[in-house]
Order: sequence, then C-alpha cells, then structure tokens
Amino acid sequence: MSNIEPIKNKVQRQRKPDWIRVKAPTSKEFMATHKLMRSQKLNTVCEEAACPNIGECWSHGHATVMILGEICTRACAFCNIATGKPNAVDPDEPQNLADAVVELGLKHVVITSVDRDDLADGGASQFVSCIEKIRAQSDTMTIEVLTPDFMRKEGALRAVVEAGPDVLNHNLETVPRLYQSIRPGARYFHSLKILDQAKEVNPAQFTKSGIMVGLGEEKAEVLQVMDDMRAAGVDFITIGQYLQPTPRHAAIDRFVTPDEFAEYATAARAKGFLMVSATPLTRSSYFAGDDFEQLRNNRDKKLNG
Repeated sequence: MSNIEPIKNKVQRQRKPDWIRVKAPTSKEFMATHKLMRSQKLNTVCEEAACPNIGECWSHGHATVMILGEICTRACAFCNIATGKPNAVDPDEPQNLADAVVELGLKHVVITSVDRDDLADGGASQFVSCIEKIRAQSDTMTIEVLTPDFMRKEGALRAVVEAGPDVLNHNLETVPRLYQSIRPGARYFHSLKILDQAKEVNPAQFTKSGIMVGLGEEKAEVLQVMDDMRAAGVDFITIGQYLQPTPRHAAIDRFVTPDEFAEYATAARAKGFLMVSATPLTRSSYFAGDDFEQLRNNRDKKLNG
C-alpha cells in the first residue's frame, strides 16, 4: 500500500498561513450585536457560515442578516449552513429585521437567505417584504440583497429587483468545471443569467458577484469567469480564499498567496469592473457599506469622465 497521501489531505491538515489568521471576537460591540440579533430572533450568515471576519465586522456594527430560516434545501460542498427540511416562513421576520437594523444605526444593510426550493417563489416575497419594511423606517439606509438562484421560480428575481434594493448580489462561487462537485444543486449559466436579467430589469441597479479560490481552479478559469461576469454587466467582483468549514466539506486545494490575489485584482480592474475586492479574507459582505460608497463614487467618476 502506498504511503503517499493525496495532496488535498496534506493541505487540509496544514496550519493556516499567517495572512489568513484572525483574532477571536471579544469586543463589547460584538456582544451587543450578538444580543440584538438573538432578541429579534434573527439569523446571520456571519454565524451560520462561520465567517472569519465576524469579529471585525460585528465590532463595527456590520452584520449580514440571513432570512427564511437557518436550514437550506441545498447541500453545497463548501457551505456550513445546515441542510434539511426548513421551518415555516416567519411572517414577523421582515419587521424584526427592520427594527434591528434601525437600532444598530446601519447606513447599509445586507440581506441574504438560505435556498428555499420548497417555496413557490423561492422566498422572493420575503425579500420584498424586508426591503419594504426597512424603507418604511429609513429613507436613507441603502440595501444590498445577496439572493439564491431562484431556480425554476418564474418571476421571483424580477419581484426582488423591482422592490428596489441598491445592490443585487448573486455569487457564482466557483468556476464552471467545479460546479458538479462544489455546487451540485446549482448551474453556472443559470446563476450567470440571474445577474444578466437583473441588469435587464433595472440597468441602473448595481450588480455584484463573487467566487472563492483555492478549490483547484486554474488562473485561466478565473479570468474567464471575470469575462463572463462583465458580459452580464456585473459592476463589483469579490474574490476570497475558500476555507474548509469542517472535515466533511470540500478540502482546500491550496492557500492562494496575497500576491496572487493582487494579480487577480489588477486583472479585474483592467476588465472594467467598477469595484474589486480580492484578498484572502474577502467575503461577499465584508464591509459592504464602505464598498457601496466607493462603488457609487466610482460610477459617478466614470459617468462624469
């Protein structure tokens, strides 16, 4: 029997490089955000997906709220959110969300959800209700939605876009070749179509998408994804290092270096994205409010020459 172990297993057990390590959250602001989310019976993707930036973001009052429960109908190989039969939709969730984000004093809120293939509209109406409740309490807060793919849910995407979020985000997650193993319940070109259709419904609305690297993709494949995003009119791309949540999830192929992330960022800017975030710890909603302001400024500069 060979003593050679698969490369993936070796990488899986190796220590994280210095550039990927973060401190455990301890601040009083972090605890206050945690307490508020529990009191309003809200879930956050920060917790459910074991985001490495939770301490930093929550200490600054940033949190990405995850609506429609904490159980997903999909089983992606990269995601730490529980899979199974979801609970009934909470009719009070939109108002609880609006109350929480106003109490936090947010200028920009990110709303995401689990996949709800069990619902006729995929949960689109809950996104719409959340947007409406927030708008009713604040006419200055900007809203970003990170949506599922609404596969086979006719009219769902249009309903969310027409509700008027400032940013429509839908992540492609990885390169097409890896979809079958990493994102088996989804289809790359369907997700790409979501982004394209969002621009068709509202050309003025910002669109955003992201991928993880370190899953075995090749550089040329990442560059092709960038081209696909630009062809769909995507304004903002995020690229971050994949981190294996548990031994049951897809193994890390390798840790991508900061220099490689810088090269991806340079390539993305050259391809015409208005905004690029490409670092080892980049996540879709990492300091999304600050990024939104920069995104808006970049568009204004482009329009004004």
